[in-house]
Amino acid sequence: MERIERFFRIHERGSTVGTEVRAGVATFLTMAYILFVNPQILAEAGMPVADVTIATALGAAIATLVMGLYANYPFALAPGMGLNAYFTYGVVLGMGETWQTALTAVFLEGLIFIGLSFGGVRTIILNAIPHSIKRATAAGIGLFLALIGFRNAGLVVDNPATLVGLGDLQSWPVLLALLGVALIAALESRKFKGGILVGIVAITVITWLTGLAAAPASFFSMPSFPKETFLAFEWDHLFTGKLLTVVIAFLFVDIFDTAGTLLGVGRVAGFLNEKDELPNANKAFTADAVGTVAGAALGTSTVTTFIESGAGVEEGGRTGLTAVVVSFFFLLALFFTPIFTAVPAVATAPALIVVGALMIGGVVDLDWRRLDESVPAFLTVAMMPFTYSIANGVVFGLLSWVVIKVISGRAREVHGVLWILAGLLAAYYSFLRVG
Repeated sequence: MERIERFFRIHERGSTVGTEVRAGVATFLTMAYILFVNPQILAEAGMPVADVTIATALGAAIATLVMGLYANYPFALAPGMGLNAYFTYGVVLGMGETWQTALTAVFLEGLIFIGLSFGGVRTIILNAIPHSIKRATAAGIGLFLALIGFRNAGLVVDNPATLVGLGDLQSWPVLLALLGVALIAALESRKFKGGILVGIVAITVITWLTGLAAAPASFFSMPSFPKETFLAFEWDHLFTGKLLTVVIAFLFVDIFDTAGTLLGVGRVAGFLNEKDELPNANKAFTADAVGTVAGAALGTSTVTTFIESGAGVEEGGRTGLTAVVVSFFFLLALFFTPIFTAVPAVATAPALIVVGALMIGGVVDLDWRRLDESVPAFLTVAMMPFTYSIANGVVFGLLSWVVIKVISGRAREVHGVLWILAGLLAAYYSFLRVG
């Protein structure tokens, strides 16, 4: 026990082994829903649910373990919400690429991320992106996730006259989804640990009992290794202009999603220094990048640091031991994959909607009275759900920000790196996408 305390510097950070274990349990309960949601989203890209479930658990376990042992922070990681949606709906269904090619793009993005975690390049990129675009990106992803949840629940349906319309409010799937949203929101508002997980489980059980979805034949199985998704890479089309943009989009969202989570949760935990910086941030970013590479190799979309890590911090978690405990529970989940693969989409739809509501909260920090900041932020948020693409939202936000700053006489506010990014993106959308 003393060796554990010395290794993680538990006493130095004002914690105890018991507190770290409780914090790990709290964190896992709040983010375990990813074991249900991620396989369903990637299944729409044609990926085998069983393999993705195993890859999700293993990828999360590996990344979180590296975070705990290498970076010694109580942050947990798993395939990120929004990034998995972009994988399926943006790259595979939207661009017509295979899921194998999309996995290859994620793998390459992870390798680039590892490189950017050293030498200060990541910091330069972070400083170049406007604060308003960073906040708007998270909010736009939130709306994108909510739209997917609405669709999966049957609450929003296709309408030839108006593009979208209201679904059948008398159908059981819609009613159950609305019940799930209310239940999760009520539990989360009361600070109930694992409210999202409880909501998914409750709706799932109802669908099983009523016959709306088939219950699993068994609840336990011996773990197996992903068969179809392991190292299922395709490099043929990766180095085209179109897919290089996909890699950049994955990288962009991964960097800022991770940075926002690390800074936000780190601030609550008291880790930030007087310059509002996270000590040893490069180690935390490296753990995130290693998780992405490992996850892609196993067969899942980008692995990133979860904001739900804040639940463990609120329980008193201050060291990497919290992350190690979370990693253990993800490994334990491998024995219960039949349960995860039998969860219907209507049960996970409420989770997508509530997560979307949580992610959109960042827009309150924007100055909506400054049109040179608010209009690009609005375009970033709006274009993601309306074009069904995270990448389109980011591109419209960045390009409009630069153009409006120049026209309004504020070109000095544009960082040099942003000039380069804007030029490359403008060239791509002007020439490479023609035809």
